[in-house]
Amino acid sequence: MAPGALDPVVKEMIYLAVSVTNSCGYCIASHHAGAEKAGMTPAMFAELMGVVGMANETNRLVNGYRVPIDPAFDK
Repeated sequence: MAPGALDPVVKEMIYLAVSVTNSCGYCIASHHAGAEKAGMTPAMFAELMGVVGMANETNRLVNGYRVPIDPAFDK
């Protein structure tokens, strides 16, 4: 979480998204607080949760259907 190319709020939101996906209650609570402290708004949180939900849903569907990787993305 050291200073780098990503803003602190982006780093906290990424950590929060992964924590939600992994169902880590402690991490969700701590990184939600950290993200708010870094500047995350309620609207940003809502959009983040929408993206997390969509990504989890589509990932599971693609895995279930065993969709092959498009050659343009298989690097």
